[in-house]
Amino acid sequence: MTIKIGDRLPEGTLAEFIEVATDGCALGPNKFSVSDLVKGKKIAIFAVPGAFTPTCSAKHMPGYVQHAADFKAKGVDEIWAISVNDAFVMGAWGRDQKATGVVRLMADGNADFSKALGLSADFTKNGMGIRSQRYSMLVEDGVVKQLNIEAPGKFEVSNAETLLGQI
Repeated sequence: MTIKIGDRLPEGTLAEFIEVATDGCALGPNKFSVSDLVKGKKIAIFAVPGAFTPTCSAKHMPGYVQHAADFKAKGVDEIWAISVNDAFVMGAWGRDQKATGVVRLMADGNADFSKALGLSADFTKNGMGIRSQRYSMLVEDGVVKQLNIEAPGKFEVSNAETLLGQI
């Protein structure tokens, strides 16, 4: 069943490649509980089928990087990009996109979180396995407040401008 506005995010674990070690996070991939990460925060989330893929790199990520200050001005604490890639790939994509420190690059390596949301997609015919659908959502304290799911092969409603206009 697909998540909808008003639902609480499911339990899940996402991984993030940490560029600089801190007291709570070691350098390299770190795993985080989604419920812990969203507690008390307003988060803009967008998901892409794959890091380094054409639409994701040329259109999706750049919009969120470009509008990061606008999201912050509207009370958004964090912006997340979720993809069914490993944390190493997501970290490299963040560096490539100049998104490190602006957007949190969250890896859903086995698509477990995407499946729990009901937003996984089968890209096996393209040799890419199970991935995430393209979507955006606004989450407040773990509850979905806005949700924009793209039709297959489209990039029309999950862009930064649309989500920003819904806040």
